[in-house]
Amino acid sequence: MRVINAQGVNDALQKGVKLFNLKVGLREQESRNGTTLEAIGPVTTSYQRPWERVLLYPERDANPFFHLVEAIWMMAGSNNLEELTYFNSGMSKFSDDDETLNGAYGYRWFQHFEYDQVEKVIEVLQKDPESRRAVLQMWDARSDLDSSSKDIPCNTNIYFKIRDKKLQMTVCNRSNDMIWGAYGANAVHMSVLQEYIAKALKIEMGVYYQISDSFHIYLTPQWTRLSSSTLNPVSYPQQQVPVVTDASTFIEECKHFIAHRPALDWWHLNRPYQYTNPIFTEVLYPMVMAYACHKDREYALAHNCVQEIKAADWRRACDMWIRKRQINYEVRNAK
Repeated sequence: MRVINAQGVNDALQKGVKLFNLKVGLREQESRNGTTLEAIGPVTTSYQRPWERVLLYPERDANPFFHLVEAIWMMAGSNNLEELTYFNSGMSKFSDDDETLNGAYGYRWFQHFEYDQVEKVIEVLQKDPESRRAVLQMWDARSDLDSSSKDIPCNTNIYFKIRDKKLQMTVCNRSNDMIWGAYGANAVHMSVLQEYIAKALKIEMGVYYQISDSFHIYLTPQWTRLSSSTLNPVSYPQQQVPVVTDASTFIEECKHFIAHRPALDWWHLNRPYQYTNPIFTEVLYPMVMAYACHKDREYALAHNCVQEIKAADWRRACDMWIRKRQINYEVRNAK
């Protein structure tokens, strides 16, 4: 088994690209989404600083708006497709009924088994900080094994344990695309869950381990561009805003935020909902306003909104993403 030791997601991506560029210990493997280059044997990624979750490589061109909103959507326990497609229309291709997502992680954490697994994990570790039984399940053999659904969970289960007064988390994944999954969405979604549980337990976040059974990349032009790029080490911004400040209100605030989508009336900033977790007003509000301005091609307003984002990591990622779209738009519409 290979182990990629990383500080945060940017460090992991740089090392992961190097791994696949070595072309050693790899095989070409067909999949329903095209040809992959797959590591022979599982790969474990160890994040020492899982809160460094925002991708900052312009070569990767990750969508920070979608990553953070989807993480909040998961913590709200939703499986509603419409709540995501505003930020990523491509999510609709994974729906079986054009209304929901079968494998939605948050729904499985909080509702699928008719049981709030997250709350129970917290209770188990509060009662016995030495416990090795705090297991969160996403895979449901009754509905997933040999299923024809377009959306089957790739992450199957998560182990939590307290060591050295910090919350360690191990995520097991059956099929992990390095670019879009492991070192993209997964690094955000799972670390937010870890942060919430750690805050509820009143302890710090520890190491986040990601065990990827099929660790692969798709042989696409996107991989060709990324693999030929020089990914120099990223200096991660220190001015951050915790995603979770008050665990007692966080889940309900996630539900409120997701229920009031941009298409409705989220952005009446003169009378905002009274969130107690600053991530909503100091980061998510200006982020989604900037995204809405981008959708309307109002790029001057979009840049103003980006500058209102208090977290330097998300602000930097949003600025890069918006600027690239603006350049592309202006080139396409040049007279």
